[in-house]
Amino acid sequence: MTTSLFDKFDTILNNFSQLPEGDGNPFTVSMEKVISQTEAVINGRHTVLAGTNNYMGMTFNQDCISAAHAALDEQGTGTTGSRVLNGTYSSHNALEETLKEFYGTEHAMVFSTGYQANLGVIATLAGPKDYILIDADSHASIYDGCAMGNATVIRFRHNDAADLDKKLKRLDPDAGKLVVVEGIYSMLGDQAPLAELAAISKKHSAAILVDEAHSIGVFGATGRGVAQEQGVEDQIDFIVGTFSKSVGTIGGYCVSNHPKFEVLRLVCRPYMFTASLPPSVVASAQTALKIIVENNQLREQIITNSIQLNKGLDQVGFDMGTTGKSPIAAIKIESKETAIAFWGEMLKEGVYVNLALPPATPQNLNLLRCSLSAAHTSAQIDFMLQKFKLVGERLGVLPAADASGMPLSCEAEETNQSQQVSDVSAATG
Repeated sequence: MTTSLFDKFDTILNNFSQLPEGDGNPFTVSMEKVISQTEAVINGRHTVLAGTNNYMGMTFNQDCISAAHAALDEQGTGTTGSRVLNGTYSSHNALEETLKEFYGTEHAMVFSTGYQANLGVIATLAGPKDYILIDADSHASIYDGCAMGNATVIRFRHNDAADLDKKLKRLDPDAGKLVVVEGIYSMLGDQAPLAELAAISKKHSAAILVDEAHSIGVFGATGRGVAQEQGVEDQIDFIVGTFSKSVGTIGGYCVSNHPKFEVLRLVCRPYMFTASLPPSVVASAQTALKIIVENNQLREQIITNSIQLNKGLDQVGFDMGTTGKSPIAAIKIESKETAIAFWGEMLKEGVYVNLALPPATPQNLNLLRCSLSAAHTSAQIDFMLQKFKLVGERLGVLPAADASGMPLSCEAEETNQSQQVSDVSAATG
């Protein structure tokens, strides 16, 4: 029998076929109309968005929109070339200058996506005689950067500085070594102990790269991320980030003070062979970065919102990925079937969350993942909490609040849902 190139995907196809069809499929959901940073119409329902990574709410910021419009009118829809050919406009250079000013670094490189930033920098820095040591819970882009390169890859236990120390001790002290970690881990929302990890890296003469994708804007006095928050920026060799979350658009970057950093423009293939960002994206990203630095209220609001949601979910009895300060709130669900059903019930109740299942999750966890925005109101977060509790009780994830153990009738739930969505809409304008 001839083997099809697609036979290797049969297990995935079989798992996908077991998901609900139509509106109930969590991986084919479509937003019919985006109303604001925090609301959309999904399956004909007015829905509160609790899973967008839009941490600073920049997607509807009027200054960012105006900057994008102006660039679109003046410079067109795209560059049609890579950065090393015709794809570097003065605005790309200006954006890199803004990044250098934002981070206080000597160098900055802008990529077309955050994924490509990790892919390119990691694969290029570490060669055949080098070692990359990565946190076991690292993002797919980090794993793929390792796979694209030729270095020897070693995993250490998640956020375990002692395990990193042990693994580094075993290596040739004269070999090139790169330690790769994240500031905030995207699935569970937990924060890395960067001070400890950086100290151990330096002890063994290893360079350290921190992916701040989920912490830029949120942490640090001026929003530079966890490294700034923990006071160890001078110990970090490379910071990688993305524009697709707090900055509200698309693109990625790497900043550094390494004196030879600029050579990456000549040897980093994902940078050299990808069309550069459209001018409208560059303009909105540059504007958003300036707003993030200047507007401490956004940072204060996202932290306030995160505490309200994480603590609220923890207090009603959910098993949480973290209960600390994090823009991510992840609920662990014991079975995949229950997690899928929970996601569907939440959507029916007017709340969109992310469903994350193995193999895309650490420790093969089934997760309902929220990512908050500074644009969320307290009323919207209360609405989320109420619906999480309601669905949790309905599906047996939480003990039922009613002494009789009987859930609310469907008619009563539908009435309450309509009224609550109306109330939230009124509160948010």
